[in-house]
Amino acid sequence: MRKAVRCCAVLGLLLAVRSLHRVTAQQRDTISARAPSHLAAPDTSKHVKPVGALLRSMLVPGWGQAVTGRHVTGAAFVIWEGVAVMMTVRAVQEKHYMEQSGSANVGSKAQQIQDWAVLWGFNHLFAGAEAFVSAHLMDFPKELKVRVAPGRIGVSFPLP
Repeated sequence: MRKAVRCCAVLGLLLAVRSLHRVTAQQRDTISARAPSHLAAPDTSKHVKPVGALLRSMLVPGWGQAVTGRHVTGAAFVIWEGVAVMMTVRAVQEKHYMEQSGSANVGSKAQQIQDWAVLWGFNHLFAGAEAFVSAHLMDFPKELKVRVAPGRIGVSFPLP
């Protein structure tokens, strides 16, 4: 049980850590503006298909978020997955103990196992949905500003 908790914690930390050598778009533009065109740095950004991110996060929550660059969100899904798994395992162990001891509360413990299993399943669904949406929004301009003024809403973005 402790080994599984350690594995989930390590996986969460790995998803949360970002590469130190990642070049931002502004730095890439500056590098390519200084260098001759035949020496320009290649575009290292990769576009993730939304369905691919969805399937990754449905399989392993947090994987789709890691691919789309949302490492903290991915780590949160991994941590919640670990909590749900460990609580399900704990409830199963307690149910077996209650059955062996002849307790009258076996039914409520079975309900608790079902509750944790449902939360486990919903974590997969929510992780998949979040990865799908974040993959769609990867190319969304970050400079877009929405401002609310009295009686109106304004949207502004810079043009190149």
